[in-house]
Amino acid sequence: MAAMFTCCLGCCGDAGSGHIPLKEMPTVQLDTHHMGVWGIGVATQKVNLNQVPLGRDINSLVLRHDGSVYHNNEEKNRLPANSIPQEGDIVGVTYDHVELNLYLNGKNMQCPSSGIRGTVYPVIYVDDSAILDCQFSDFYHTPPQGFEKILFEQQIF
Repeated sequence: MAAMFTCCLGCCGDAGSGHIPLKEMPTVQLDTHHMGVWGIGVATQKVNLNQVPLGRDINSLVLRHDGSVYHNNEEKNRLPANSIPQEGDIVGVTYDHVELNLYLNGKNMQCPSSGIRGTVYPVIYVDDSAILDCQFSDFYHTPPQGFEKILFEQQIF
């Protein structure tokens, strides 16, 4: 079963990002409070978190604030023109170890993207005074069937 995470993590300011290792990838729901430069998606441990926007190399696959989805400096997909996230919108992200899917206010945007390989982690970045809330459980919208909250990786001896 794949995991879902909704992004409602308090990230704000200039050039900030974070990542958490996952066993399964959940849905992310991102509450956009103040629009600026931001992105959300998945990345490997090799990603350069100090170089935004992400999606410039093979180590990240992200939805950017303008509705484009980038991986390896190539636009892999784009949200419909009338579905670019605005202040107050909830952006959902699911990843099933192959495909990244995007949701806006609970609605599937039919905008799948793929291409990243290896172990990935959720990644969120902000710049230009963007303010986002990110939640990894207790989602605003019900996760799609087969997705759940993030399961953290554990080693069993």
